[in-house]
Amino acid sequence: MIPEYKNVTLRYVFFVLIMILLAIAVIVKASIIMFAERQYWKDVADRFVRENVVVFPNRGNIISSDGKLMASSLPEFKIYMDFKAGGIKKDTMLMNHMQEICEGLHRIFPDKSAAEFRRTLLKGRKMGSRNYLIYPKRISYIEFKEVKKLPVFNLSKFKGGLHELAYNQRKKPFGSLAMRTLGDVFPDTALGAKNGIELTYDKYLKGEVGITHRQKIRNKYLNIVDKAPVNGYDIITTIDVDVQDIAEKALVDQLESLEAEAGVAIVMETKTGEVKANVNMTRGNDGKYYEMRNLAVSNLMEPGSTFKTASIIVALEDGYITPEYEVDTEKGVVNMHGAKMKDWNWYKGGYGVINVKKILEVSSNIGVSKIIDHFYGSNPQKYIDGLKRMNIDTPLELGFTGEASPIIKNANAKNFSRTSLPWMSIGYETMIPPIYILNFYNAIANNGKMIKPIFVKAIAKEGNIVEEFSTEVINEKICSDKTLKDIRGILKSVVSEGLAKPAGSKLFSVSGKTGTAQISQGKAGYKSGRVKHLVSFCGFFPSENPIYTCYVAIQAPNASPSGGIQAGGVFSKIAERVYAKHLTHSLEKAKDSTSVMIPEIKNGNLNETTFILDELDINYSKNDMDLDEDDEIKWGKAISTAENVHLDEMRLNEKLVPNVKGMGAKDAVFLLEGRGLIVRLNGKGKVTSQNIPPGSTARKGQTITLTLKN
Repeated sequence: MIPEYKNVTLRYVFFVLIMILLAIAVIVKASIIMFAERQYWKDVADRFVRENVVVFPNRGNIISSDGKLMASSLPEFKIYMDFKAGGIKKDTMLMNHMQEICEGLHRIFPDKSAAEFRRTLLKGRKMGSRNYLIYPKRISYIEFKEVKKLPVFNLSKFKGGLHELAYNQRKKPFGSLAMRTLGDVFPDTALGAKNGIELTYDKYLKGEVGITHRQKIRNKYLNIVDKAPVNGYDIITTIDVDVQDIAEKALVDQLESLEAEAGVAIVMETKTGEVKANVNMTRGNDGKYYEMRNLAVSNLMEPGSTFKTASIIVALEDGYITPEYEVDTEKGVVNMHGAKMKDWNWYKGGYGVINVKKILEVSSNIGVSKIIDHFYGSNPQKYIDGLKRMNIDTPLELGFTGEASPIIKNANAKNFSRTSLPWMSIGYETMIPPIYILNFYNAIANNGKMIKPIFVKAIAKEGNIVEEFSTEVINEKICSDKTLKDIRGILKSVVSEGLAKPAGSKLFSVSGKTGTAQISQGKAGYKSGRVKHLVSFCGFFPSENPIYTCYVAIQAPNASPSGGIQAGGVFSKIAERVYAKHLTHSLEKAKDSTSVMIPEIKNGNLNETTFILDELDINYSKNDMDLDEDDEIKWGKAISTAENVHLDEMRLNEKLVPNVKGMGAKDAVFLLEGRGLIVRLNGKGKVTSQNIPPGSTARKGQTITLTLKN
């Protein structure tokens, strides 16, 4: 071959080889960008490629009535490493501090070991990546600040190579507490809210977006602000975190005990309509309870016996009955237009002839249905108009996604039969969400004035109130004062003397009504497999001057259904703890109060008992006992009455087993161990039983078991 042609061929081959290598390099780099660094460059493009870039504002906070942060937008970050930043000097520092960096990252993110972080960093270094993802998850601002403290990472991104992408993430400091009431936003907060208060007040919370554009100035690209973003307003709710927590714990404890499907507990301030707690629990596949739906506003169910109160009010208001009006409930089973109507105690022979007061106390189906059928059978629409006159079916329009309104059918409806009226009167063939039952009883507690429940009390900006929401009246008077007086008296006796005793309290009076209803199984009606029930209780406290109205419902308890025991028990716990939360510790206020609380006092050390009673300024009587501090300990019983506490001394024999029933664990153990007995405790609270009878000879080393209950 001619030498000059040979040289040309070599140059051509070399040129082709260079081009191939360049092509391979381009393909490799493109592959890295397309796959390894795809998300990073996508995020960068979203922020910087467009001429006009939308800058999203910070979403407003949701705050509880007591000033606690319930939902807020907090920054989150993804962290990347530029292994070419800072040159050789930085690379040397990185390798010198590699172990320290990896151990620091493991301390901050324990789910990855130091060895895993080392492999990650070395892989990125080997690739020479400028945007290598160090940790796959988004991290909090606090975690990001900790990462920035590590060697090399504490340098600027141009020297150390660490850089980040910031995101806004919605956070709830109290976790799942009131989750369905607060609602959710989409993972990308720019898309707005999904439900709850987040959605109802989205236009206030979301703020206004800003606009920026990229402009090159002196060889640097700068963000030029065309329109600054306006951060969202803060929403101040009526929810009280402590009350919400009290209600949730009381309800969940009962749901777990009963293995129930779902439950609701709502607490509302009687005079203002402010909802202080809204708990909505549904059992998940793992057996635990979660806030999945806002059942309080969306769950359309037949209310059962809590609706009997409305039926009796209609008949009282129309002048057909009085609290003394008597009905023959026969032997607990009657034929009502071809269908059997039963009272809960039909197998015991029923209640016979009882008056209206007793009818509600024992929740007699027959008593209520006979009254309504007798007086309204010829004109059912008059009864229905009486219900609607109280606005029990007026849509509240609370603004929640999935909110339902009551369904009370008219007498001219196609599905209205002869049995419809008597069954409607006891809470069937009507569909009412829990919040409406609560609102109806709140009207009774609020001297007949029905007001709209409110979940948000104000809108604020930078700590200043911009708009306040006042109480909205739905019906100034749902019934006459006479009817109101009658029904309040009956509802008080339902708790003090009737089936709702478990809902009561020794600290204050409670008024309300139980409910136990079968749940319809769709087309199969009420006879499909195991019958499910909805047990409920709705009431207010204290009876004389109500502060709060509360509704509790438990769906499908895995036990014999009882509105009084199961729902009423939850109500009692909520009521006492909420009431205690608001008790003043000022003795002067206690003296001026027209309602002095006489607490339940345990038996035991009377010296300590009198000291506490003196501090609380509670009256007590002690016969002729001398309880000065220098005297020996006096042991005895404490009997609480409505006016004072009576103390009665116990005469003890050192050789006999004392009666420790009614004592606290400390006093009981002190007395028994003083006689050489070994004490075992079961439960907590005060002693309810002891396995060695009082008065038995105390034998040293003998074991005595005490059972305690609250």
